[in-house]
Amino acid sequence: MFLRLLFVLLTALNIAVGAWLLLGQPYARGGLPTEPGVTELRLLSEMPATTPVVAPAATVSGGVPSPRNLSYSCVALGPFATPQDLRNARQALAGQATRMRSRQEQATQTSGWWVYLPAAGSRAQALAVARQLSARNINDYFVVSSGDQPNTISLGLFKDPANARKRRDEVTAAGFSPRMTERSESVPEYWLDLVVADGGSFDWRSRVSASGIASHSTGCF
Repeated sequence: MFLRLLFVLLTALNIAVGAWLLLGQPYARGGLPTEPGVTELRLLSEMPATTPVVAPAATVSGGVPSPRNLSYSCVALGPFATPQDLRNARQALAGQATRMRSRQEQATQTSGWWVYLPAAGSRAQALAVARQLSARNINDYFVVSSGDQPNTISLGLFKDPANARKRRDEVTAAGFSPRMTERSESVPEYWLDLVVADGGSFDWRSRVSASGIASHSTGCF
């Protein structure tokens, strides 16, 4: 009798527990327990399919082309007579160029025109010719005694070629055979190379005050 009563009680207890698990838990009602106002967590696989939104391409304000679409030219300015002239030009054009570089080159420059009598065979012969010049009122000469042209008689070095020709003609009229030649020397020249955007307002003439300056295209760097 006791065992039958115990069996009935256990059966009723199992039925009660099953009912509680089926009807009393929030999971059984199809939802997850969440706090009010908190978004429910869901798996990515449970999310509905959506179409991605593509942002419109960015445009440049005012229609200004992107720097990568610009084209450039390279310009050389010079020659500048002194390094200070070059520095002044570089400062004046700092806002006009994308890049700048300074460079120095050696150039051949005329230093004057030399009138002379060719070298004699010996020092004694050169002095004899010098006495003949004096006898014919040709003064202002010099007998070269050293260097690469010894025994040459120098009749003058002139900056103006017209004055050199006048001296040559004077000595020729006295019965001699003078020569006239141009003399040159190597001097430094200073240049400024610039990279500038095409179509811009690059006006170097209004900014560079040094005289004798010109411009020409050069290789880019």
